[in-house]
Amino acid sequence: MKKHLTWIPAIYITFVFIQSLFFKFSGSEETVIIFSTIGTWMGSIGFPDTLAGYFAQYGGIGVGSVELVASVLVLWPRTRFYGAAIALFVISGAIFFHLFTPLGVNRIVDAAGNTDGGVLFMMACGVWLCAAFLIGSEFVKKQNKTYVH
Repeated sequence: MKKHLTWIPAIYITFVFIQSLFFKFSGSEETVIIFSTIGTWMGSIGFPDTLAGYFAQYGGIGVGSVELVASVLVLWPRTRFYGAAIALFVISGAIFFHLFTPLGVNRIVDAAGNTDGGVLFMMACGVWLCAAFLIGSEFVKKQNKTYVH
């Protein structure tokens, strides 16, 4: 049972990342709003306009690509640690942008100003917890192998 406990967080991470790929790769309205908001914010705090504009335009594809790699790696037990580390890194960025930029926790999802009620942020927090758990479980597993004689 203990051996299979890591499948639950791995599947959750993969579910969250994979279900969002359609939006990121298709340039949906939600994705455009998210990355345009962040790109505008980047420009307002002094990032070069080209970098901020590039992030606004291509950030969804870039982040989605990293999430796809993490999703594949986290599903294979031999690479689970690396997938979890990538997931933790990318989702820490997402949480940062939700908390410290105009994107906000309760983000706008369409031109009419409707919001998601904080669902995307809560899912990101879940991914962060699952990735941290997987990394911790890999460290414990390595420690146990070290002390077995």
